[in-house]
Amino acid sequence: MVAAICELYPDTDRQNLRFHRSGWDSVAIETAGRLFKFPRQTNALAALRREVDILALVRPLSPLPVPDMRLHGHPAPFSEHLVLPGEHLVTAQYERLSEARRDRLAAALADFYAAIHAIAPAAARAAGAVPVEAWLPAQTVDKIALPLLPVHIRAEARQIIEVYAATASAEPDEIYGFFDGHGWNMAFDHATGTLNGMYDFADSGIGQRHQEFVYSSFISWDLTERIIGHYERVTGLSIDRERVRTLTGYHRLWELAVCAQSGNSTEIEEMLTSALSWLEGP
Repeated sequence: MVAAICELYPDTDRQNLRFHRSGWDSVAIETAGRLFKFPRQTNALAALRREVDILALVRPLSPLPVPDMRLHGHPAPFSEHLVLPGEHLVTAQYERLSEARRDRLAAALADFYAAIHAIAPAAARAAGAVPVEAWLPAQTVDKIALPLLPVHIRAEARQIIEVYAATASAEPDEIYGFFDGHGWNMAFDHATGTLNGMYDFADSGIGQRHQEFVYSSFISWDLTERIIGHYERVTGLSIDRERVRTLTGYHRLWELAVCAQSGNSTEIEEMLTSALSWLEGP
């Protein structure tokens, strides 16, 4: 991997390489303002090719900067793009933002979602977009996730699962969307309170409109409500906030169930904390 980068850029400082090995699909290496992604397996390579093609469709239409990604290498391709300037945005940082900066962030995200949702699903499919990952069925999530929760919160969790099961097929509104709009995919300038762009389109695809608004609640439900309000004004559409709440709760429980199936104790603990932060939150 390092040799491939140095072949492209002979002046690369090998001592200044930052390795990001936590990704599911790829190992990422950052240096001199550029990010390189090396797929771990064949499926990851197909996903990387798809991301490059989708970004070529999205980039001219997005009001927010997104990566200008290109592929290198044969027979072992890898990607390269300039790093969008900015850092992640997490809950504690969001809570320190002023009202004006919170609203400006929400408006930027709403405009971004409105723009990419206007892409016809057929055009997105032609660029390689596929249906987003299906969530486990309600019966499976109930069986696996609920026993891991404290007893006092299980009734509330079961109610979320039951509402989700009863309404899972009630939304026929199919769109191309990002479906990963949490703070770890944001390039946020904390000094100015400005969102400089969105990245990691590997999980983007075809899905239901309301699901798009699930992921911002990893930062704050306050942000989600603001995004929805701006989105409604921009698009003229109505978003069911209770539906978004149900999907958000179910998504946390689904993630817990998926990790429990893998048996990784560290990941289970992380997903349990995430689920409880939603179930026990305001």
